[in-house]
Amino acid sequence: MSLRLYNSASRKKDIFKPIKDGKVGIYVCGVTVYDLCHIGHARSAIVFDVLVRYLRARGLKVTYVRNFTDVDDKIIERSKKLEEDTTTLAERYIDAFYEDMLALGVLDADVEPRATEHINDIIDMIQRLVEKGFAYVVDSTVYFSVEKFESYGQLSGRQLEDMIAGSRIAVDEKKSHPMDFVLWKGAKPGEPKWKSPWGEGRPGWHIECSAMSCKYLGANFDIHGGGRDLIFPHHENERAQAMAANGVNFANYWIHNGFLTVEAEKMSKSLGNFVTIRDALKLYQPQELRLFLLSKHYRSPLDFSRSALFESRSGLIRIYRTLQRLEELIGPHKTNSKVIITPFLSNSDVDNFKGHFISVMDDDINTAAALGLIFDKVRDINRLLDSSAQRKDIKSQLINERSDLLDCSNVLGLFQEEPTKFFQEIIKTPSEINIEEIEKMIQERDEARKVKDWAKADAIREELSGRGIILEDGQKGTKWQFKIEESE
Repeated sequence: MSLRLYNSASRKKDIFKPIKDGKVGIYVCGVTVYDLCHIGHARSAIVFDVLVRYLRARGLKVTYVRNFTDVDDKIIERSKKLEEDTTTLAERYIDAFYEDMLALGVLDADVEPRATEHINDIIDMIQRLVEKGFAYVVDSTVYFSVEKFESYGQLSGRQLEDMIAGSRIAVDEKKSHPMDFVLWKGAKPGEPKWKSPWGEGRPGWHIECSAMSCKYLGANFDIHGGGRDLIFPHHENERAQAMAANGVNFANYWIHNGFLTVEAEKMSKSLGNFVTIRDALKLYQPQELRLFLLSKHYRSPLDFSRSALFESRSGLIRIYRTLQRLEELIGPHKTNSKVIITPFLSNSDVDNFKGHFISVMDDDINTAAALGLIFDKVRDINRLLDSSAQRKDIKSQLINERSDLLDCSNVLGLFQEEPTKFFQEIIKTPSEINIEEIEKMIQERDEARKVKDWAKADAIREELSGRGIILEDGQKGTKWQFKIEESE
């Protein structure tokens, strides 16, 4: 089976064929660094992190480019409010971005360009657009003429007439057409500015990504990604600029992740439900967030809620209990301190766990189905562990089963921690379930059993069962896990 990706440009799943055999170029729109990242940013970052990991696991050499917008209206506005220069402000939030991504297990991109470091590349592209008649100059500002680019609106599926329905050109409007957009903004007092053939100013938002993606990946590259909200106007404008300037197709595949809501409402500061990654990490362990964000297909809408995060915690604990049981029987799994994705997924026709994992991931990076396979594999491993006392050959099989499980989980960026370390962290993280209270109740039950107070022991078991906690009594003491409903 070949990898198929949903292409926003074709509006269907297309078989993925790299431009260069064995190599892939990916550009993903990064953040505008005027504030802390929120959980919507986390979803996009993790989605494309998994895509890159998977392509590498499939043996492809990936060049991943993710930019920073470090000059922008929002940055300028925020810097004035804080009475801080734009460079210092941007640098502070870039550092914060790296801290957040590190916490979530998101790998660095191969190239992470900043708009302010590519002013010459941006000016060069604008000059070509002016020379070819796709752009025009008014005073010190340069606009892109959408009417000159025939396929404008093709990516987002919009007609130019529909876009301008209801819009009006203001009296002082300098644009020739309502949908024309800025390539270069003439300088205003007190704002960052650079010299250009049209006067001092700064780049528009859209042009920076066109210039930087083409610089590092070429005029025509494989994949362009970002959040669904970027399809129009940002990606539509990027595509128009780049194709008009270079005369060739821009990105062959456009991949967009779905929207994220908070308790069924659009995330907004005015609604008081704006959740930064840092706020979320105060309440939830990083892997809980990552598991939750991968629990639905990346194109599907996803609702950030307490109940959903509780399910993620339950799932994590179930898997780490199994990994802990494996350590007790076959010893710890050796892991690298640095995340390395080595090619190990080669044949999707093999009817085994890895083959099934490839099949679902080849179907438009279906992480929800991949997680389902992982939980099924964990259930199978638990059955093997339960039968280990009766089988002498079980250890070698369990070693292979764990290796396959962790190889595939690493593609998702999950379940790579030492079990003991994970449980130490999860106990410190607030949740709907008080883990310290559970451990205390289990200790009270153990003491009741020692003095043969079976009524009290049974009462504690029943109370915990009502909270969704299963107890497992064994020779090495009592273990517990969240109750997981098994699918048919």
